[in-house]
Amino acid sequence: MIIMIMKNQTIISSFILRGLPISPEHQHLFYALFLAMYLTTVTGNLIIIILILLDSHLHTPMYFFLSNLSFSDLCFTSVTMPKLLENMQSQVPSISYVNCLTQMYFFMFFANMENFLLVAMAYDRYVAICFPLHYTSIMSPKLCVCLVVMSCVFNMLHSMLHTLLLARLSFCEDNIIPHFFCDISALLKLACSDIFINELMIFVLAGPFIVIPFSLITVSYIQIICSILKVSSTRVIHKVFSTCGSHLSVVSLFYGTVIGVYLCPSANNSTVKETVIALMYTVVTPMLNPFIYSLRNRDMKKALISVLCKKKIFS
Repeated sequence: MIIMIMKNQTIISSFILRGLPISPEHQHLFYALFLAMYLTTVTGNLIIIILILLDSHLHTPMYFFLSNLSFSDLCFTSVTMPKLLENMQSQVPSISYVNCLTQMYFFMFFANMENFLLVAMAYDRYVAICFPLHYTSIMSPKLCVCLVVMSCVFNMLHSMLHTLLLARLSFCEDNIIPHFFCDISALLKLACSDIFINELMIFVLAGPFIVIPFSLITVSYIQIICSILKVSSTRVIHKVFSTCGSHLSVVSLFYGTVIGVYLCPSANNSTVKETVIALMYTVVTPMLNPFIYSLRNRDMKKALISVLCKKKIFS
């Protein structure tokens, strides 16, 4: 523990990340497992990004948002996993104060980015199904780029606000974070300063950054369901559900774990439960997303086969 004392104030220059509740004899096994999961996440999301870039048939709004989602997932898991793997092999699993705030900033940025991209993808499906004749004019390339850029700007400001508010706090001598990354709620519990403003801003901004996006996705799919119920063709209904199935699966994974952490706290072993669920949405969900979109998506399968066939021809 590295602590500096200046003018009767305790200034912590590093934190200890307690990590995952894993017994020492199983440490190497879980290290290999998490390393494999991280490499799978990186490889899977990179494949989706490359396929969308190479195949002109995938240059559509839906796949534009999907490529950004894959990039966001790749970055999101890279914010926490390398440090987790490093600390699992370290005798002192520490992180510097500056690196901790940096990790928290990028964690919030990419988590919110995924949130906003899921909303954009839901809106894309809503327009495609409810207004098919106007889809091309509504979902123009300009609008798609604007949605992504606006999401980046809002998330940057949101993450920066929370980081700056946290940076003004002083911390007690207890510098042990009961988590495997620098989570804002865990850091606030260690602060000696008044955290009223921090908690107020978290509460106020939860609306536009969590509740409203989830509500928009819900409303979009209610409109989609109402639209397809008017159609008597079983073939059309099956096509709609197969098109939206991948997105709904990802939405369920993402919001299911977030709700499990923040809306359904456990009285017993809450720290362990929150850590395990956090592992779900930081590691498992980004790893599963490429499989969900590739296995359930005919266009992605065709693009992969096309790229592999071209590679064989050129080789």
